[in-house]
Amino acid sequence: MYRNLRGRPGAVLAAAAVAQFVVALDMSVVNVALPAIRLALGFTPLGLSWVVHIYALTLGGLLLLGGRAGDLYGRRRLFTLGLAVFGLCSLAGGLAQAPWQLVAARAGQGLGAAAAAPAALAMLTATFPEGPRRTRALGVWSAVNAAGGALGVLAGGLLTQYAGWRWVMLINLPIVAAALALVLAGVPADAPPTRRESPDMLGAVLATGGIGLLVFGVVRTDTAGWGSPATLVALAASAVLLAAFVVTESRTPAPLLRLGLLRSRWVAGANVLVFLAAAGQFTAFYFVSLYLQQVLGMGAAATGAAFLPFSVGLVAGTVAATRITSSRSPRAALVSGALLAAAGLAWFSTITPDGGFLADVLGPSILTSIGTGLVLAPVAAAATTGITPREAGMASGVFNSSRQLGGCIGLAVLATVAAHRTGTATNPAALNDGYALGLAVTAALFLLAAAVAIAILPRRRAEPTTPQAATSTENQLEGTPS
Repeated sequence: MYRNLRGRPGAVLAAAAVAQFVVALDMSVVNVALPAIRLALGFTPLGLSWVVHIYALTLGGLLLLGGRAGDLYGRRRLFTLGLAVFGLCSLAGGLAQAPWQLVAARAGQGLGAAAAAPAALAMLTATFPEGPRRTRALGVWSAVNAAGGALGVLAGGLLTQYAGWRWVMLINLPIVAAALALVLAGVPADAPPTRRESPDMLGAVLATGGIGLLVFGVVRTDTAGWGSPATLVALAASAVLLAAFVVTESRTPAPLLRLGLLRSRWVAGANVLVFLAAAGQFTAFYFVSLYLQQVLGMGAAATGAAFLPFSVGLVAGTVAATRITSSRSPRAALVSGALLAAAGLAWFSTITPDGGFLADVLGPSILTSIGTGLVLAPVAAAATTGITPREAGMASGVFNSSRQLGGCIGLAVLATVAAHRTGTATNPAALNDGYALGLAVTAALFLLAAAVAIAILPRRRAEPTTPQAATSTENQLEGTPS
């Protein structure tokens, strides 16, 4: 009855890549449409920010829980459920007639993405054994993920200008339908559980509450400020809950997050790296988009088109990283990619108010995107190195949480840095100075990422984990004979 537990690897990869594409697309596609959404639904300026913030809040807060739920209840099952929720909420958002309806739909999208994203990465980890095959699969997944984020800006601009803002939500429906069709075509059925584990409900509440409050406190700094009572209370409460989570996980027989997982240099290093890389990537998208529109005066569609070279460079970088990592340690691609991205962002920081696309954007876009692509593919492989199939969802949840938190926190902090430099001025020259400073700091983040890769990640390529070794490890963790 359960013979097809591995399914068709090509279908698993395609389904995971398509799902990750739509999750990444939704992180950026809505941003360009915000002015049109405000006019159409009558949002207040503060209320409009929650169209973006609520998605980040639910996604970031629930990723860890979603990853572990896939381990316990079936990754295919959770992947399908998450995609279905995401698609239905996209439809609801596209049909929204009032601000609260759109915000509720975006919250539901975040919930669905928090279930589908870690399940997708866990399915890849379980389907492709460590070594060149997993590296190639994760290279494809990473390229599609990166392209989704970059193409979201293009899609948002084109759809808003030529089809209307509702299509930035409705565009998700055919993509979700394609992913669900691929699930039926070849994603394996979930194996029957060998034993029943009680879910770590206390850990789930503490982790979700702690991460959720952290995201909430950070994303509201654009309106409340870092020193406001609301921000300080949220961050303090988050610290208390996350500290309690660590204590709880160290004492729980079946934890939401086994703390020993983080003792692996591969896992720990990869999560720090993806946090820094996501902070740099998200922030670079933000500042370059604002520079194109508010300093150079480009429209929404033209701004989206300006990101096409970035998308091409990301794909090229991930392809190159896959080839490097197939024969060498991921460390080689990670270090070189981080340094290349840092150089590109340093070049970006030389933008001028009277610049242009060819002079100030094209060259650094290509350099930065290739470097970022060199980082994104091997960092996913590094984060799953040495992970047993039984904990693939747990490791995927941690990795996705690190990336999401890196993007949220990095963007909030650097937006504040840029705003402090700009002050109250709104002329192009002042705005240019703020964006240039923000881009310079993102370059420093990638330099720090290169230093982390050198200091933490092992020099030698990890040995692939055989199915027998994985089974033996799992049996040892469970205290049973192998």
